[in-house]
Amino acid sequence: MKIDRLDQKLLMTLHQDASMSQRALAEKIGLSQNALWRRLKRLESSGILQGSRPRIDLAGLGLDLTVFAMVRTRHHSLDWADSFKNHVARIPEVVEMHRIGGDWDYMLKIVTRGMAGYDSVYRRLTTGTELETITGYFSMETMLEDRLPDLDSHAAGQSTPR
Repeated sequence: MKIDRLDQKLLMTLHQDASMSQRALAEKIGLSQNALWRRLKRLESSGILQGSRPRIDLAGLGLDLTVFAMVRTRHHSLDWADSFKNHVARIPEVVEMHRIGGDWDYMLKIVTRGMAGYDSVYRRLTTGTELETITGYFSMETMLEDRLPDLDSHAAGQSTPR
């Protein structure tokens, strides 16, 4: 799908504030409401624009510890990976799971209440599945989060890889 500068501006504006009315969004982008609506529908139907949700202050809810758990395994079959993914999906404190390259096989982002909360997650993670090594990296401060890459630095009008 071709993305032009107006699409880029629209996506960046929505990323900053998805609660903005279509009228306000159209004014900010410099489009009529009808033209904006057509762009929104095109971005939604292509799968580039997917839903909207509020940002929640997790620390304000008492979820004050973020851990990036690095996992290494000796198993690399698709069946084992699916089983591990299903195991991890049953642990609600794991908010992201990535299969990665390099020295580690998986990276999990865990958000919980303090060290006791992480210990509970660790125990559930290691029970019922065979892992070689787990190492946790504890976030002391979130310095940047939930950013879009600079869409202007990528060639405008290029197809988005899927």
